[in-house]
Amino acid sequence: MTIGVDDDESAFSRLEDNKGLAESWLRICGRLKGEVGEVEYRTWLTQIALGPIDGDEITLLLPTRFLRDWVRSQYGDRLNELWHNEVPALRRVELQVARPGDPAPLQLAEVAASPVGSPLAPEEQNPATKPVAEVRSDLVTALDSRFTFDTFVVGKPNEFAYACARRVAEKPSSVGFNPLFLYGGVGLGKTHLMHAIGAELVRSGNVSVAYMSAEKFMYRFIAAIRSQSTIEFKEQLRSVDVLMIDDLQFLIGKDNTQEEFFHTFNALVDAGRQIVVSADKSPSDLSGLEDRLRTRLGCGMVADIHATTFELRISILEAKAAASGVVVPAKVLEFLAHKITSNVRELEGALNRLIAHANLFGRPVTLEATQDVLHDILKAHDRRVTIEEIQKKVAEHWNIRLTDMSSARRARNVARPRQVAMYLAKQLTSRSLPEIGRKFGNRDHTTVMHAVNRVTELMERDAAFAEDVELMRRMLES
Repeated sequence: MTIGVDDDESAFSRLEDNKGLAESWLRICGRLKGEVGEVEYRTWLTQIALGPIDGDEITLLLPTRFLRDWVRSQYGDRLNELWHNEVPALRRVELQVARPGDPAPLQLAEVAASPVGSPLAPEEQNPATKPVAEVRSDLVTALDSRFTFDTFVVGKPNEFAYACARRVAEKPSSVGFNPLFLYGGVGLGKTHLMHAIGAELVRSGNVSVAYMSAEKFMYRFIAAIRSQSTIEFKEQLRSVDVLMIDDLQFLIGKDNTQEEFFHTFNALVDAGRQIVVSADKSPSDLSGLEDRLRTRLGCGMVADIHATTFELRISILEAKAAASGVVVPAKVLEFLAHKITSNVRELEGALNRLIAHANLFGRPVTLEATQDVLHDILKAHDRRVTIEEIQKKVAEHWNIRLTDMSSARRARNVARPRQVAMYLAKQLTSRSLPEIGRKFGNRDHTTVMHAVNRVTELMERDAAFAEDVELMRRMLES
């Protein structure tokens, strides 16, 4: 049922009747609950009470300043939008802390008891009346549908962590290790694996799952303390089959929250439930955590996600490019994989920007366009190039030994890459010809001059060779 409005006056006259106000609020609550999930809804939104209407503004009341500020920052815009959709004449939703002298507001509990057919009707409030799959999906919050096992690119740096995550998703609480502790640097895939585990468990239909960041765990715990609902908070988390906490390092220095997590951890493990935790360091290196918590975290399976290799970065880029439907030349993928090495998230973001640019302007993806579109990202990765680095990159690209750069071998498959390295050393460094020659086995400066001239000639005649040299230059350029 939607409240119809002929004009502002009739809309407000209906809203000032408690039943009409309750019906509108009931529908808004139903939409919010569907959007944020059961746990988040009960933690942050059930304590909102409806205050008075003043002109084109409606007031929502919360019991504490903390809750008011949190709801305003996280849900303020959405509440404005939902109220305006219900009653277009309403222009603003004001969030205030309830004061002792305020008139008795319409509580959410009263709204939930209203006999209005809606997503929050009384018969749907009791989780026992819901199928197991629905209750489980309500407990899962913030899962990203893009992060599945199918979209996770596996390579040597992450294959062990991937295998452990797969095992937990298939047989939680019977895998032989508890907890599973995933750790690694920023943007290497920890959160992806956590979401993939959650998605797989939800799809299986026979376990309940709770996933949240350590930051959200802390905020919910604080809110429970302030609203005197800590027992409900504990029961919610300790009733699940699998608890997943992401970015545990956020709890460092938060002693009370650590205490609560420790007791939740023990209660779940003692009950045979599975726990999955991620952090940026191994348990032993998380200084600032209580010793007893650090010890318990390290007693299960600790799986490290190492920094990516060039091969893994290429595989990730190829998979993302194929899924986008945009043709991205292999040379561009190699360039990105060489240039952006520390963070998969940034690597994927760079590719997404290239693809978006190609789609928006209908232009092909080229090395030149890549350097132009990603100039800010590439500038952040710029560094001073050394002759040693040039030699190493060129040797890797043409698959020769690094020692061949300074050897006396004259075979063409060795001499040509050596000449390219000399050419790039002249182009990308401020070293003199004699200095460059010394780095290449004490060769004479005339040898370096010959190499530079020879490579320049070949680039003019051979487009494929010129593209190879240009790729090397772009990867090394600072």
